[in-house]
Amino acid sequence: MSPDIHLAQRPEADELLGRSPLAALVGMLLDQQVPMEWAFSGPYTIAQRMGGDDLDAGRIAAYDPEAFAEVLKEKPAVHRYPGNMAKRVQALCRYLVDEYDGDAAAVWHGAANGAELLARLQALPGFGEQKARIFLALLGKQYGVRPAGWREAAGPYGEQGAYRSAADITGPESLARVRAHKQEMKRATKTAKSR
Repeated sequence: MSPDIHLAQRPEADELLGRSPLAALVGMLLDQQVPMEWAFSGPYTIAQRMGGDDLDAGRIAAYDPEAFAEVLKEKPAVHRYPGNMAKRVQALCRYLVDEYDGDAAAVWHGAANGAELLARLQALPGFGEQKARIFLALLGKQYGVRPAGWREAAGPYGEQGAYRSAADITGPESLARVRAHKQEMKRATKTAKSR
């Protein structure tokens, strides 16, 4: 059974995120410099524009780069920086094809513990430490992927009852709480810099 995901705040896009490990990874990759709902709607939009109901790592990896960039640039664009993100999505898919036979779920299946899973996530193109920790927390909190030590490996994003990231969004109310937390963090950073 697929988890009940509410990251895109669009039923059809969230349904895809719930059943497609690759869609979840691509959504997380796109989650920067745009609202979370926009980022996590991206995989559904890409799948629709490519004529399918899911993403295929092999197909995306092999796609002509200019043509794939056009898929993301088509109005409304998938991201604020569609050309750059098209390159990142293709790099992620190439890595998944080379290292995991195109199976995104293989990134987390069989991870012995949270530290190993974090290392696997950090090895993905476009996944720095923070993005990897957030995705690890998302896997644990919403997808039931919980190797020993996953909360510790996710750092503060793994804390129960936290509203820090996409990992904590289960509906409109939690989305508002995560947004409020992010705004508070920005204010604190701005205040610290002005001192």
